[in-house]
Amino acid sequence: MSDTPTPSGPLDAQISRRELLALGGRIAALLCLAPSFGVRIADAMADAAQRPPVVWLNLSECTGCTESFIKMGYPTAASVVLEILSIDYHETIMAPSGHAAEKSLADALEHHAGSYIAIMEGAIPMADNGSYLRIGGRTGLDIAREVCDKAAAVITVGSCAFGGGIAGTAPNPSQAMGIKDALGLPTGSVISLPGCPVNPEWLLAVVVQYLLLGKLPALDDLGRPTMIYGELIHDLCERRAHFDAGRFVEQFGSEEAKLGYCLYRVGCKGPVTHANCPTVKWNDRLSWCVSRGAPCMGCAEANFPNQFQPFYDPVPGIPIPGFDGVETTANQVGMAVGVLTAAGVGAHLVARLATGRWGKGQPLEDPTAEIPEETS
Repeated sequence: MSDTPTPSGPLDAQISRRELLALGGRIAALLCLAPSFGVRIADAMADAAQRPPVVWLNLSECTGCTESFIKMGYPTAASVVLEILSIDYHETIMAPSGHAAEKSLADALEHHAGSYIAIMEGAIPMADNGSYLRIGGRTGLDIAREVCDKAAAVITVGSCAFGGGIAGTAPNPSQAMGIKDALGLPTGSVISLPGCPVNPEWLLAVVVQYLLLGKLPALDDLGRPTMIYGELIHDLCERRAHFDAGRFVEQFGSEEAKLGYCLYRVGCKGPVTHANCPTVKWNDRLSWCVSRGAPCMGCAEANFPNQFQPFYDPVPGIPIPGFDGVETTANQVGMAVGVLTAAGVGAHLVARLATGRWGKGQPLEDPTAEIPEETS
């Protein structure tokens, strides 16, 4: 019997054909392609010759997006790194360090100039000519400029690389900025995947589309792929029915919270945030912030987190469906949706408002319970 151990667990990076087809189907759905494209996507990912070289930079950030990526469960990060992508440089997961790491970056830029994908994580501090961040004796600004100048495509991952994020929170003494603004890159030249952290499935979908179709995805005016950021979280949220019915959580840990009511009044920014978090989710599509009882913080939007603080205060006004240009406050939203849906559950809400059974401490109603039919 051989003494050579058999790889298992995280070290076993082999992806079965069944797993590839399942992943291809998921990405096809995310790209809004027909289910038949799932096979083509699986074939593209299985072709080792098509593995795109990747240079992944970590700048001013918390490494949260890298953590999100390396903790993928399906497929594992090891299988992505070894079988789908060719990550030639990534400070967090690479074996070399010190001068050897710097040589790895120089070699990648030389051997794959014009053909690699630059994945940028983190903001760039601009104060004092970028001296707030130095890597191997060079400023992060200089390194980022060189990497992006020689790349075939630039993808920013996370809110920090998008618009400064946590690194750029006021008062921002380091003057941290997103990649596009810091380098002065033209609109449309950067694919932005904001989120705190980024969803690794979003990143895979963009890379696979580039592999499969040879083109980058359609972008909105902020450089975000419309397939991911084309709809409001509010419109996809599983708690939307509670919003429409005027059922809100007033305090964390309350009975309303246990019943899964809408989190708008405790600060949910879903009505003004664009992303498909409710459908793609995290942790192998298991859950996301709102499903766990935490309000959306708006991390996929520009100028996060500055424009959304304090986090647990409601946004001052949201659009009312059916009335262009009309907005409402958090205190008025229940009445507004009651007026707009003045039948069925909407009428039921109006009855609650009329009888004063709206404030805190009033009897709660189970949203799953049937509403008795009205008798004429």
